[in-house]
Amino acid sequence: MTVYRIDVSNRNVNQEELPKSYHLLGARGLVDAIIAAEVEPTCDPLGPKNKLVFATGLFAGTSVASSSRTSVGTKSPLTGGIKESSAGGPGGLYLGKLGVKAIIIEGVPRDNQWQYLKVDKEGAQLLPADELVGLGCYDTCQKLHYIHGEKACVFVIGQAGEQKMLAANIAATDKEGVPTRQFGRGGVGTVMGAKKIKAIVIDVGDAGYVQPLNKELAKSASKKFAQGLIKNPVSGSALPKYGTAVLVNTINSFGSLPTRNFSSGTFGEANEISGEAMTELQTKRGGKVGHACTPGCVIRCSNVYVDKDGQEITGGFEYESICLLGSNLAIGNLDEIAYLNRLCDDYGLDSIEVGASLGIAMDAKIIPYGDFPAAKEAIQSISQGGLLGKIIGQGAKVTGQVFGINRVPAVKGQAMAAYDPRGIKGMGAIYAVTPMGADHTAGPSCTTFIKAKPEEQVHLAKEYHIKATALDNTGLCRFCSYATFNDSETLAALLEIIKAYYDLDVSVEEFWDWGKKILQVELDFNQRAGFTATANRIPEYMQIEELGPKGVVFDIPDEELDNILQF
Repeated sequence: MTVYRIDVSNRNVNQEELPKSYHLLGARGLVDAIIAAEVEPTCDPLGPKNKLVFATGLFAGTSVASSSRTSVGTKSPLTGGIKESSAGGPGGLYLGKLGVKAIIIEGVPRDNQWQYLKVDKEGAQLLPADELVGLGCYDTCQKLHYIHGEKACVFVIGQAGEQKMLAANIAATDKEGVPTRQFGRGGVGTVMGAKKIKAIVIDVGDAGYVQPLNKELAKSASKKFAQGLIKNPVSGSALPKYGTAVLVNTINSFGSLPTRNFSSGTFGEANEISGEAMTELQTKRGGKVGHACTPGCVIRCSNVYVDKDGQEITGGFEYESICLLGSNLAIGNLDEIAYLNRLCDDYGLDSIEVGASLGIAMDAKIIPYGDFPAAKEAIQSISQGGLLGKIIGQGAKVTGQVFGINRVPAVKGQAMAAYDPRGIKGMGAIYAVTPMGADHTAGPSCTTFIKAKPEEQVHLAKEYHIKATALDNTGLCRFCSYATFNDSETLAALLEIIKAYYDLDVSVEEFWDWGKKILQVELDFNQRAGFTATANRIPEYMQIEELGPKGVVFDIPDEELDNILQF
């Protein structure tokens, strides 16, 4: 398995073999291992000592269902700790077919010139990116597809990454070539911008699928695994029908939907921005629901959102974006929220971080709540270098500091996703303790917490924190967790797939232990970076200020939060 090491200081591209000690690491586990081994935890995240690592999962390039996510890792300029973010799209599939396990980008260019990286069957090479600088993600991808063909997958940054804004992400193209899949969190696009890499183009050519060592076992196990995903009521029914926005009404009814900068847990117009409303609207307009972002996905939670004239506004329109750019800003119109999401995708911005920042600006009365034109103008000013854009583009923490607002929904400097931790306290525990910042993907689904008794929340947070991390090592879609965590037959099929491709018998306990080992690497890195136990806390105002309408606060004791990290 190939590793490409890209030294942008000297424009050197070197090809290496993946060390044997890394062979059972993939995606999150692999980027963590490389960052922990090669990056000084106290280094400047935007300096030459930090690295940006792309890595594929254990089944990249295979025909295993929903297995082609790609991870990117770095020392986060937003949190100051280790960071992994993953994205869908065919990039992981293509890299796997090309035999590429990881791409390590290091150094900073001495001549300040922008480059982009092309990876194909012939190898990897840096190419001039002068004509791409200043373009958004959509226009950049259009130009690169014209040069390298429509089938190429592109990882790209927009103007936010070029300007090294802390809320910058990296966009990945979906199977239609549109940059709607996001390495969304932690400012990973900021690091890519610091290294003056505008894009990575992956041209798979005619490379075929990676073949298993045991074809018969792989065929039968892969079929059982896919069937497990399809028969699960969430991954097999709710998500393909309504997308992740199916959660809007559920979380609103539970009183935990971020509204008006996390000052309330319910939104009066929630039903109008729900997954049910979106599906009805897009069915009438000719948009797409039940869309797969990459070949081989059987969950199909994505969508293509079109306007009243049938023109595409955005794609991969997720629950998180709908809430942070919608209810959190008191905007109750799906078309308006979709347009804000399109701007974030085009400029290369984390919609969660930007939505939280805008909510803080509205709380400070810089922008009126519910004012779509003002919100649109604020995001546009990010690409134009405007003062308000420069503030919002630096994320929720900075925005709160500038405007003197202490209601900043963030942990370790990273904005919370669309679940108020006072209403779903187990999710708050995950926000608090994950090494990644306020990351909703670092534990069980919110519905698991909702169904549980209050006294079970901390135990579930600990158990599923480990399980989610183990699953992240495989490169499987996060939504495979619904079946894998709760159905022994689906988990057994996954272990059989590992056997078929790696000739290795892995027990259930050993599989979950992968999560413990990866988390320990992350926790150790953060400790060496200077993190203390106080970093694992929910903001103080959420422990005091009651969340309406239920009047709840976040009240899990500190010692119980600390216990989650003992394993």
